[in-house]
Amino acid sequence: MQLHTHTWGEGDRVALLIHGMMADHRTWRRVGPALADRGYRVIAVDLRGHGASGRGDYAPELYADDLAETLPAGAELALGHSLGGLALSLAVDRLRPSRAVFSDPAWHLPAPADGFGPELLAQFKHAPRERIRAMNPRWAEADVDIEVETLALWDERTALGLSSLTGTDLLPAAPVVPSLVQLADPSALIPPERAELLESRGFEVRCVAGAGHTVHRDDFEGFMSSLEGWV
Repeated sequence: MQLHTHTWGEGDRVALLIHGMMADHRTWRRVGPALADRGYRVIAVDLRGHGASGRGDYAPELYADDLAETLPAGAELALGHSLGGLALSLAVDRLRPSRAVFSDPAWHLPAPADGFGPELLAQFKHAPRERIRAMNPRWAEADVDIEVETLALWDERTALGLSSLTGTDLLPAAPVVPSLVQLADPSALIPPERAELLESRGFEVRCVAGAGHTVHRDDFEGFMSSLEGWV
């Protein structure tokens, strides 16, 4: 599937941004311009079932196929958050960026017994603004506004498409290209023992102190600082 994309900047270097579940390219409203200021042409997608992209079947392999079909290979940087990190890890051998950043990637989805479940995620589509604000006290009002708008467009069946993956280990065996794993503090998806395993497999791991799952919205300055040497 060809995905909807949004571009910032006209630099000679290319950066790819891939959002997480429930979001779309607008989640990068600060990151995209910041990278453009550093000389990148920044391309952000709307994953299938999100934003202005098409709907269809939902599985990690399909998200990855869409990325390979839509985005240019050989970019200087590819950055994926959460579900976008999972999709990027499955497409990185085809996209072959010079560097990859996985921001709190969805490489381990807790089982329903751990308080997580696709059905619970799907129900979040109807979350009122007050709940979004309460769950994300560090977000700017503009990010709350965007979340309300992206939830309205989001196909909640994308969450149900993860049902077969809950409780499974999706950590890559090794980085395909030089790779940074950026973590929330604490990360519900990559706890310390899995972070250590990733380091042993050749990934660099950095934690953004005090940041929630959507690191770039919780602490934009901390997010950018943790990318030093990678962007």
